[in-house]
Amino acid sequence: MMALQFFQSLIQLFYPRICPGCGSDAIGKEEFLCLRCLSDLPYTFYNQSADNKVAQMFYGRIKIESAMSLLYFSKHSLVQNIMHEFKYNGGKDLGMFLGNLMGKAINESELFRKCEVLVPLPLHASKEKKRGYNQSEILCRGIQSITGQALSVKNVIRTTPTESQTHKHRTERWDNVEGTFEVSNPDALRGKHILLVDDVVTTGSTLEACAATILHLGQSTKVSVATLAVASK
Repeated sequence: MMALQFFQSLIQLFYPRICPGCGSDAIGKEEFLCLRCLSDLPYTFYNQSADNKVAQMFYGRIKIESAMSLLYFSKHSLVQNIMHEFKYNGGKDLGMFLGNLMGKAINESELFRKCEVLVPLPLHASKEKKRGYNQSEILCRGIQSITGQALSVKNVIRTTPTESQTHKHRTERWDNVEGTFEVSNPDALRGKHILLVDDVVTTGSTLEACAATILHLGQSTKVSVATLAVASK
């Protein structure tokens, strides 16, 4: 046992694990964030409020049953550092951990108890191939391991690659994504209460377009939305 601990200490000395939030090496081998970053995560607590900022994005646009984001996102922040590691540096284990946090928030909320099927917001196949994975799917798998909800992957697909939404205003964002989603196996989702999952929501245009495609299945199909983060102003 002592030899194993010594070997692990040597590995940490020469190949230290770095916290993706702050860059500190004060992080245990079983942890994904250091204790300071864990305590500094900017929770929204939207899982406990029906009339929150994310839900309000969809008012008058599309019928969403409930909506939440776990964390606040802003530029040059702890959450941006974490999400960059998750999305662009192969941080799938970190993504699973973040999905676990989302799953715990969902389990603690009466607003999401009736959601039956987790659906990740899809990437276009070319973009997913380039990145190596869909970050929303990783979050779904993390959520599922906590909530036990069913998971539907590759059923809702993005048929057309779209331009970045970053510098577009609200109308341009909708025009950029309208008609880009499709359900390949409608019977698997029709009549279900879907929890549509994404990493970050800014204006909600992409989630709205995807939710509209799912709701077109009819027969009492419902959609709720959960994202890891919401852009704060």
